[in-house]
Amino acid sequence: MKIGFYPGCSLKGSSREYNESVIAIAKALDIELIEIKDWNCCGATAAHSMNEELSLSLPARILALAEAQGLKEVVVPCAACYNRLMVTQHELKDDTKREKVTDIIQMPYSGELKIINVLQMLESYAMDKIQEKVTKPFAHKVACYYGCLLVRPHKILQFDRVEDPQSMDSMIKLIGGTPVDWAFKTECCGAGFSVSRTDLVVRLSGNILQDAADRNAEAVIVACPMCQSNLDMRRGAINETLSKPIDIPVLFITQAIGLSLGISPKELGLERHFVTVKM
Repeated sequence: MKIGFYPGCSLKGSSREYNESVIAIAKALDIELIEIKDWNCCGATAAHSMNEELSLSLPARILALAEAQGLKEVVVPCAACYNRLMVTQHELKDDTKREKVTDIIQMPYSGELKIINVLQMLESYAMDKIQEKVTKPFAHKVACYYGCLLVRPHKILQFDRVEDPQSMDSMIKLIGGTPVDWAFKTECCGAGFSVSRTDLVVRLSGNILQDAADRNAEAVIVACPMCQSNLDMRRGAINETLSKPIDIPVLFITQAIGLSLGISPKELGLERHFVTVKM
């Protein structure tokens, strides 16, 4: 199985462990990822609040490059990147916007590319293989955290259940884990405000971790680099604000699956986390 692959900036920089784990489990599950050539930043969470043409042109160039490369389907592991590419594809159904953007990027764009997130890739092409290849069940009680950008806006992303999504929970069950029933599945962690408004990120992320801890979760499972970064990297400030230590690690879903398949922690990038992963 061959699928186009857009890693985006985070997977090549601050969240290298996500990139490493995606590639590791894809290889183990016989999925060949074909990286889009000459890809650029999608604009993430900032561009669309500043300049509409820029916010559409950046993702549109990525999609046009994928089309020019002959790709029919592209997996986008980063929730922010996935959100921006999906929203852009939706917006460019408008002929006027599409003509303006294609003039800016100087590339043809048809809008026929299928864009999927990492959960959809696994659901579509790997669930049976995952079940067959589990050698070390992930026997842990975990909080599956979807965040904002993976599930909203619902009318465009059409995620399974906007307030109580289940796809990641199902994968955790498949590899031997137990997802907890908790209140913060889709609450915001502060996203891109990690530097400009660290105080907000610490408060919001602290609420998420506190609820996970109250449900006796042994880990938080995510599919978004910004969520992982805020919950993991900001742990010192979070614990200081909460006035108590919460040492629950934050793993990407691909890392949890990788562990269950017997892939080494080093190959999955687990040593890169701020909060030590002991699983």
